[in-house]
Amino acid sequence: MSDIEIARNAKLEPITKIAEKLNIGEEYLETYGKYKAKISNKLYNELKDKENGKLILVTAINPTPLGEGKTTISIGLADGLSTIGKKSILALREPSLGPVFGVKGGATGGGYAQVAPMEDINLHFTGDIHAITAANNLLAAMIDNHIYWGNELGFDRIIWKRCVDLNDRQLRKVECGLSGEKRVVPRQDGFDITVASEIMAILCLSKDIEDLKERIGNIIVGYNKDDEPIRAKQLKAEGSLAVLLKDAINPNLVQTIENTPALIHGGPFANIAHGCNSIIATKLALKLGEYVVTEAGFGADLGAEKFLDIKCRTAGLKPDAVVCVATMKALKYHGGVPKDDIKKENMEALEKGVHNLLRHVDNIKNKFGLNVIVAINRFLEDTDKEIEFLQSKLQEKGINMSLVEAWGKGGKGAADLATKVVELCENKTELNYTYALEDSIKEKIEKIATKIYGAEGVEYTEESLKIIEQIEKLGYSNLPVCIAKTQYSFSDDPKNLECKDPFKIHVKDVILKTGAGFIVVITGSIMTMPGLPKVPAAEAIDIQENGEIVGIF
Repeated sequence: MSDIEIARNAKLEPITKIAEKLNIGEEYLETYGKYKAKISNKLYNELKDKENGKLILVTAINPTPLGEGKTTISIGLADGLSTIGKKSILALREPSLGPVFGVKGGATGGGYAQVAPMEDINLHFTGDIHAITAANNLLAAMIDNHIYWGNELGFDRIIWKRCVDLNDRQLRKVECGLSGEKRVVPRQDGFDITVASEIMAILCLSKDIEDLKERIGNIIVGYNKDDEPIRAKQLKAEGSLAVLLKDAINPNLVQTIENTPALIHGGPFANIAHGCNSIIATKLALKLGEYVVTEAGFGADLGAEKFLDIKCRTAGLKPDAVVCVATMKALKYHGGVPKDDIKKENMEALEKGVHNLLRHVDNIKNKFGLNVIVAINRFLEDTDKEIEFLQSKLQEKGINMSLVEAWGKGGKGAADLATKVVELCENKTELNYTYALEDSIKEKIEKIATKIYGAEGVEYTEESLKIIEQIEKLGYSNLPVCIAKTQYSFSDDPKNLECKDPFKIHVKDVILKTGAGFIVVITGSIMTMPGLPKVPAAEAIDIQENGEIVGIF
């Protein structure tokens, strides 16, 4: 059966019953049909003095274009923890429509390790991402409206972009204001994908509605002729935007197809944003469950680094264990095998590709100082020879490993991983950040590049250096940095998979996000508005006469 058929045939429990498992009273619950609900952020205040459960971060090696099943492992692990008698809960990101209709497909897991209702979660869900899009674009409209009616604030340069939650490369650069009306000023602009919007980051990093409003007010939307920043609060925009986000700020409650509770909330990409679900959802989950399984997007060089250096620092969190997901196909991909041949046995490429996995594990264990276990997401084509080789290679390095078959067996297929993770959580650790907030902006970038990516240095464009200097003059050099980089490589070149030769990271742009509270550093050829592949997933998605959706994977 396909993923969508498996999800459709699952015996889901009413969402009110899932809430009862977590002792959530109906006064904190707003249902969206039978299987979805929002939880009021007020519940956290009631539980804030309760002891936290254990936090488990799921990350991965650098992926292939189709991903390595990190969400499948996360869901399988949560179900596996339930299988061995633990009270577990998931805290995941919401899927973006960009990948759903693009190349990667949905983000609700796969096989017998899925969250449901699968179609709803992958499409409009409870409308959070649409609310973020509307809030983002309301702010853009208020900027241009202010200029139309006289430009009292003296806008000389606008940096706030509109957004849409689809991959549409045609919108990367646009000419707007071409109506010819007397006071409409034409200008060049562009769109970001919604999951790269600063509003998305703000929602995910805010602690409550008041914090959300304050962060929105602090957004720098442009500069005047004296190069002084103009903020959203000067447009009196924060109240209206917060109203659009009043429901979106509350976490969404759903379930796995084995009825394990799941909070799915917020969805920033990890290659162009900070790649983690909301702090609100994660902190609430820690009060509701004994073990909380969360994930960070793409490889550990991106998602995990941002989870630890940005989210954990902001929220005062620390993972008790980290799971690093790998697949045989990805290891062979990083060993030089073309993506069309990665399903075939190739021991030479596998041996070369193990280097990618070992570097990620070393970063987690020795750079960040955390407990780590490798989870091999097993595929049907994986051979015993490949698995035995990898097991022996990891044993040589003293690295614990679990072979996970959650896709085909659900929670039972991840019970071994669950047992080992529970043991791992008992080992106390201290989280070491990659950089200090007191470091200069360039020092932060260079520490991530050299310590985490293994680069020999960083090269900057003249424009990026000017922006860094301007940020320092404005007094924001103490913010963390969020590096936008390809997910396919430790380098900023998506084709440099093996990273055998020395490389440098190339910084082409720097963007100050004062509302989110970090500095985005654009490297290589990364785009904040992706494009569709030659054959997008959208071509196979359809709705049948009986109303059933087909083609989402």
